[in-house]
Amino acid sequence: LQGQLERFIGSCWDTGLEIGSSVRTLSECLAESAKDITVQTSLLESRRVTGNTRLFTEFQKQYQAAMDPQAFWVAKTLEMRQRHTKFEDTPYALEPNCKESPGGMRDLQVILWVARAANLGNSWDELARKGLATPLEARQIKRNEALLGLIRARLHLQAKRREDRLVFDLQTNVAESFGYSSDVTPEGRLALRASEKLMRQYYWAAKAVTQLNQILLLNIEDRLKADRGESVNDFRPLNERFFEKAGLIEVASDDLYQKHPHAILETFLLYQATPGVKGFSARTLRALYNVRAIMNGRFRADPVNRQTFLQILQQPQGITHAMRLMNETSVLGRYLWVFRRIVGQMQHDLFHAYTVDQHILMVLRNVRRFFMAEHTHEYPFCSQLAGGWDKPWILYTAALFHDIAKGRGGDHSKLGIAEVRTFARQHKLDKDDAQLIEFLVGEHLTMSHVAQKEDLSDPEVIGRFAARVGDERRLTALYLLTVADIRGTSPKVWNAWKGKLLEDLYKATLRVLGGRAPDANAEVEARKRDALIELARHSEPHEGQKALWDTLDVGYFMRHDASDIAWHARQLSRHVAKPAEGPAKPIVRARISPVGEGLQVLVFTPDQPDLFARICGHFDQSGFSIQDARIHTTRTGWALDTFQIVTPMLPEHYRELLSMVESGLTQTLEKQGPLPAPTRGRVSRRVKSFPVTPRVSLKPDDKAQSWLLSISASDRIGLLYSIASVLAHHGLHLQLAKISTLGERVEDSFLISGAKLQQNKAQIEIETELLAALQPV
Repeated sequence: LQGQLERFIGSCWDTGLEIGSSVRTLSECLAESAKDITVQTSLLESRRVTGNTRLFTEFQKQYQAAMDPQAFWVAKTLEMRQRHTKFEDTPYALEPNCKESPGGMRDLQVILWVARAANLGNSWDELARKGLATPLEARQIKRNEALLGLIRARLHLQAKRREDRLVFDLQTNVAESFGYSSDVTPEGRLALRASEKLMRQYYWAAKAVTQLNQILLLNIEDRLKADRGESVNDFRPLNERFFEKAGLIEVASDDLYQKHPHAILETFLLYQATPGVKGFSARTLRALYNVRAIMNGRFRADPVNRQTFLQILQQPQGITHAMRLMNETSVLGRYLWVFRRIVGQMQHDLFHAYTVDQHILMVLRNVRRFFMAEHTHEYPFCSQLAGGWDKPWILYTAALFHDIAKGRGGDHSKLGIAEVRTFARQHKLDKDDAQLIEFLVGEHLTMSHVAQKEDLSDPEVIGRFAARVGDERRLTALYLLTVADIRGTSPKVWNAWKGKLLEDLYKATLRVLGGRAPDANAEVEARKRDALIELARHSEPHEGQKALWDTLDVGYFMRHDASDIAWHARQLSRHVAKPAEGPAKPIVRARISPVGEGLQVLVFTPDQPDLFARICGHFDQSGFSIQDARIHTTRTGWALDTFQIVTPMLPEHYRELLSMVESGLTQTLEKQGPLPAPTRGRVSRRVKSFPVTPRVSLKPDDKAQSWLLSISASDRIGLLYSIASVLAHHGLHLQLAKISTLGERVEDSFLISGAKLQQNKAQIEIETELLAALQPV
């Protein structure tokens, strides 16, 4: 027998059929089943292909007799939760596994496994006949099961191997195999990728599977409890329409929502207002799932429902959980029809890690946390401002609408204004509240743009932004929404440096709005005074600081705060007061950044045209990323440059890096010779699949004294050095570099000057060379 089995299994492998095999006696099968839930599940699906019918019948009899349906239910649901954790615990992963991820095919198998173990049915139709699923639910399950199976089959065909992950490399090919194509606006801009259409269809299916999995598993659990005689009638009345059962909200009757449609939104309001409840029972979830057709135009126009929705937004607690539940049960998209358009809408822009609806709810969560005492440690300044804010629901509404018009191909901020204006009119919001929400939706990108791309030391930049904002109330609201928005984009996008830029912009604008006209000279004197106080605090002699400061102009003091000015003075004063004899040598000092993660590096060296490029090349080779560069040349011809850099290393290793940075960069600057040719680092799979079209913009600033260079491209190792090499090649002088890395996309701004910028032909050459340098490998 053993030889026959070996030949049979070998022939299967030879034909490419991968099988798992075991040879056991009946008693061994039962013993292994009792020890291992995986074996128990495999045996549950066993069927006789050929062989001894009597032996197989006896096996089934003994296996079923040993089965404990309740223990099996507990084990399989625990296994499912562990699997969900392994696969990001969301159906909206960027590269979901259509078999194993939440909402995937495995979740449907779990339902049938636990039903079969309890002798409740082997198919969706059987579950419907036994009252565990409604006919609508059975149809929805079969439809989504077929779609997931089709996506999985096409994945295998496109990959030419077994592949269950919708990886970036394959999403476009699979989408095109379904007949999807990208949408382009009349102006030629990409509005919606074919891959985004496919992923939206997948996410909708996965969301439905997640809902139905929860409903049916809870129903099966209730049936098992009833079969064992456990009480499932331990109810606490909440009102005439709802009960609380085991910490869950339960509808008083299955047809409650058909008879009383107003109770649909009331369910979520009650959830917010009832302490201790954890969610909805299977009966409530089923009632909500099967009543979606009632939530039509008439339902949305009902004044009672509009008033209830406003009450949900205005509740003092539970707003985040209520909105998430409304989205999970599809009620939010049914009530706010415009929200339905962005449910499951993926953004293949290289920096959003969530679908539009999940991003919106994440931003709402972040705003809510500013108002919660238990989260004040996260962003104290935001929490301080939120503490003086009288109407949190205005910010919640702005968060809900700020990206509501994504995916339409136009300016989603302007399109969003029209949508929120309609909402305000329909819900009869006060004029002032409505105008503030419209302003926030329309300007939600403005503060981030100014903070990360413009020169915050320029009083005219601050003045223009202050004029656009208008008053302190709008400024505070926009600041809170901006921080929440950036933090809700991706875990990789937010960092402490961006937080400092936004806070600096907020405070500078607040001074202007408070009637303090920008006065550069007064500001310089104030920063000098604060720097002297900082120097005195360190008990260090600072008499040499005057010699240093005499070599610096107003631009230096406006671009650095008092802490940086004092640090520079401590490190450089003695070198300026008593210059060393012999050839001038570069001075490099590094410290742990006082504003968050990373290091701050000071470079003081005789200026040279390719200095910035050399420094970029060194940091690039050493594995550091530059977040910010402030470039200054003293009246004596020395470069005084400050860099904010980050590293993949953990913060506990920062101190070890300080001496390495100081010695390594010093050696690099002491070397002479031409710049090494830039290397083109490899790009990620995501960038390869969804590349950003490189863009270069070169235009004079408002004073026509310098030029603003803006660059947008896919990120890769060596990109900044490639840009700096082009600037050095044309003899351009860098004054300010603002490096903004958004996930795997860069949007950098440089303030530059140089004689060649006055020549049109030279400008074209510079832009052409920059575009070539930005091209991905």
